[in-house]
Amino acid sequence: MSLRSFIGKQFIDVIDWTEPGDGILAYRYPMQDREIQNGGQLTVRDSQLALFVNEGKIADQFGPGLYRLTTNTLPILTYLRNWDKAFQSPFKSDVYFFSSRMQTDQHWGTQNPITVRDKEFGAVRLRAFGIYSYHLADPKVFYEKISGTRDQYMVSDLEGQLREAVVGILSNTFAQSNVPFLDMAANQTQLATQATELLKPVFANLGLALDTFVVENLSLPDELQKILDQRISMNMIGDMNRYTQFQVAQSMPIAAANEGAGGAGLGAGLGVGMGMAQTMMNSMKSATSGTEAAPAAGIATGTKFCMECGKPMPAAGKFCPACGKSQPQ
Repeated sequence: MSLRSFIGKQFIDVIDWTEPGDGILAYRYPMQDREIQNGGQLTVRDSQLALFVNEGKIADQFGPGLYRLTTNTLPILTYLRNWDKAFQSPFKSDVYFFSSRMQTDQHWGTQNPITVRDKEFGAVRLRAFGIYSYHLADPKVFYEKISGTRDQYMVSDLEGQLREAVVGILSNTFAQSNVPFLDMAANQTQLATQATELLKPVFANLGLALDTFVVENLSLPDELQKILDQRISMNMIGDMNRYTQFQVAQSMPIAAANEGAGGAGLGAGLGVGMGMAQTMMNSMKSATSGTEAAPAAGIATGTKFCMECGKPMPAAGKFCPACGKSQPQ
C-alpha cells in the first residue's frame, strides 16, 4: 500500500447506529475506504444486534452493550484472519446492524376466499383478516436467508412473503379445526392460538420470532352471506303456530278500539281473526306433512260468520239465527 493510499484511508474508532425511522430491519454500516481501528469501540443499543462479516463469511455476533474491538472480543474474526493475539493494525470487515424491536400492527388478510368443509353448510368460502407482530431474533439466519449484503432491508420488503405464509397456514388451520362456521366467531381466539403454534416455526426459519397473532374477523362472500341471512330469518320465526297466535293477540287491542263496532264488532273481529289464524296453522301443517288441511276447529264445512255478531251460521243463510240481521250474499 502506497503512502498516499494509506493517508487517504479513514480509520474508524467508534461504530454505532441510531435508527432514523421505523421499518428498518437490517442496515449495513458504511465501510467504503474505511478500516476499523484496533481497539475501536462498538456500541450496540437495546433493541439492536450487530454482525461482523469478513470476506463473505459470518464472524462474530454482538448483542446490546459496549465493546472494545480486540482479539478478545473478536475470537472468530481473529481465527479467520490468523491474527496474532497482539495485533495492532487496522482491519477491514463489514458490519451489519439489525433492529430487534417488535414490528407491530402488521396486517394480514385473505385476498381470495378460503374454501373449507362445514358440517352444516357443506363447502364454505371464508374471508379472514387480522394483525400480528414479530421481531428479528437470529441475525445470522436473517442475513443468510433474507437480507444478504443489501445496504438496507425494510419491513415492507418482507411483508408480502409473511402474508402469504400466514394465509397458507390459516387455510390448514380452518380446514383441520372442525369448528362449524357459525361457531368460528366465538372461537377466534382458539383459532388464533392454533395458527400461532403453526406459524412460529415458519418465522423461526427466517430468523424471526412471532410475538402476537390475532384473528379479527371471519366473514362469508356477499352471495353466501345473503343466503345465511335468509336462513337465520326463518329460524327466528320458529314455531309458526305460536307466531300466528301472537299476531292474533296483537290485533285484539286494535279491534277493541274500533269505534262504532261495539261488542258485536269486537266479536266479529275476533271470530274472523281466529278463523284466519286456524286456517293459516292448518295450511302450515298441510305444507309440512303433505296431507290436506283439516277444517278449522269448531267450524263445520259450509259455515260462515255473521257480519254483525260474529257467530257461526249456515253459509247459505240470508239471516243470522242469533241476532236476526240480514247477511250479504
